[in-house]
Amino acid sequence: MSAANSPYNVPGVIAVTGCDGSGKSTLTASLLEQLSREQKIEFVYLGQSSGRIGEWIQELPIIGGPFGRYLLKKSDRVHDKPSTPPGNITALVIYLLSRWRLFKFKRMLRKAKRGTLIVADRFPQAEVPGFRFDGPQLAKTEGGNRWVALLRRHEQQLYQWMAGYLPALLIRLNVDINTAHQRKPDHKLESLRQKLEVIPTLAFNGAPILDIDGRKPAQEVLQISLDAITEQVFGLDTHTSPSV
Repeated sequence: MSAANSPYNVPGVIAVTGCDGSGKSTLTASLLEQLSREQKIEFVYLGQSSGRIGEWIQELPIIGGPFGRYLLKKSDRVHDKPSTPPGNITALVIYLLSRWRLFKFKRMLRKAKRGTLIVADRFPQAEVPGFRFDGPQLAKTEGGNRWVALLRRHEQQLYQWMAGYLPALLIRLNVDINTAHQRKPDHKLESLRQKLEVIPTLAFNGAPILDIDGRKPAQEVLQISLDAITEQVFGLDTHTSPSV
């Protein structure tokens, strides 16, 4: 897989990012409702989908439940103990999650190329490692055998390739830790804190970014977003992109 020589905007892709509790789901749902009145539009989730894949594994007969819990536990441990070298199975599971994200990303590009307007929840980046920030997970880890090192290198290349495709507009919702925890009390406080520290610093390879205070009323956040989309997405100058 060859990446573009330089990053470029993908027409018609609107990405929404931010910490859990910032209002991403509310905004994406409202954007879909508003924008679908005038053109074909689709929603795409660009997270790594570990929860959904874990649910699928756990539904497998006999081994599903225990094996699914085992894999998710191993994968989650990388977040908390990155200095511990991942085992072969753990590294493979993490790599496959990244491959699944790549599959969804390439499918999104094909739809956008055919003229479909895309609203994406999350967007991959290659600046900071960790699934919590939509970056390469194995890059957080240290050590491991040659197999792990190979997967780590390939995963990094996947994210660098995806980062070469910029959304026409990336809407970043910002909130404080109290708001995030109040809206998502079931999430780990430390996880929320890390996301709030890192996500606002990401440049997404130079993508056009609209920062919005996610504590504002939902209708106000929606209107700010729609105004920016009208100006920057529908009137965006683009150049020809390579084939996907």
